[in-house]
Amino acid sequence: MSPTWNTIKSVLERREQQTLSSRAESSAAGIRRRGEDQLDRDYRLAFAVDVDRILHSLAYTRYIDKTQVFYLIENDHITHRVLHVQLVSKVARTIGRALGLNQDLIEAIALGHDIGHAPFGHEGETYLSKLCEQAGIGPFLHNVQSVHFLESVERKGRGCNLCLQTLDGILCHDGEIHTTNLKADRKKNFQTFGEEIAAKRRDPSLQLTPMTMEGCVVRFADTISYIGRDIEDAIRLGLVRREEMPSRSASVLGDTNGKIVYSLVTDIVTQSMDKDHVAFSEEVSAALRELKRFNYERIYMNKKIKSASGRIEALFALLFERYLGDLEADNRSSVIFTHFLKDMAPGYVERHTSPEVVRDFISGMTDNYFLRQCPDDMQPILHVSGT
Repeated sequence: MSPTWNTIKSVLERREQQTLSSRAESSAAGIRRRGEDQLDRDYRLAFAVDVDRILHSLAYTRYIDKTQVFYLIENDHITHRVLHVQLVSKVARTIGRALGLNQDLIEAIALGHDIGHAPFGHEGETYLSKLCEQAGIGPFLHNVQSVHFLESVERKGRGCNLCLQTLDGILCHDGEIHTTNLKADRKKNFQTFGEEIAAKRRDPSLQLTPMTMEGCVVRFADTISYIGRDIEDAIRLGLVRREEMPSRSASVLGDTNGKIVYSLVTDIVTQSMDKDHVAFSEEVSAALRELKRFNYERIYMNKKIKSASGRIEALFALLFERYLGDLEADNRSSVIFTHFLKDMAPGYVERHTSPEVVRDFISGMTDNYFLRQCPDDMQPILHVSGT
């Protein structure tokens, strides 16, 4: 006789108990806002279900044409958002395996952490945030938007009903914040989670702490995954030269992405093994901080990659105004009705103002879809740089 679903689930739960560290988050601890009858007859563990729901979401599919750092560049080897989240997942699972943590939870957080990013990366986020504030709905924050999308927009407004631990890790992933030591804040529930989101909207600079060790690992892995990769992309595009990297950082971490990732992962595992926190050593943390400063000054603020900024910002304003007008005029031929609101659950429109609907529509766009909505005479120039 073939094993039943509950037999398989019992085996998986027992295996977790035998292999996970006492600091790991067990799948049995997963908490959802709503109960689901079908999950009571599903052999998959809670966080594995979250991985599947994120991986098969439409928002995850659109990662493939979302900017990581460099946009409007025709080069097949430049990192896009889809590769970044896969790298975060791989790096975080490598660390989590060494520390005895729940790799399903790590993967769910990693794959979902950038779902809310607007077109054209952090630059697009800045432009959309300005428009949202002008419309009276507060700043646009991609980590908050990631949670919002997975809870309230995906599945035509019904949401994915993910576990609190997954959503919390996504909210708290801020890889841009430099952190040396991070200890999980385990005293959270859906009420405190909502309060943190509200506090983050009021003060975007507020630093949030994940409720699990797995969430802490993903936060570190986010930084590890982009810091060296962005340098390799910038070298490939001729923006910087390898020998220009800070000498102290290169001597401690290495001067290639592979060496940097290996050094950072090894340091975290060494510093965090059998501990109740995730940490870098002081030497590695200082080298990483210097490398972040180099990336910011020489890559992210480089005028050569900002040549289309003014035009992109104008296009964000144009589309925001257009869709807001279409909603207010009930223009049913507009793409915001035919592409976004079509078949949307009635509760979605009832819960959101017109500016919030526009925010959700624009933030979910891929770069190319965004540009296809814009007039031909306002299209920015595509730059070709190798293959």
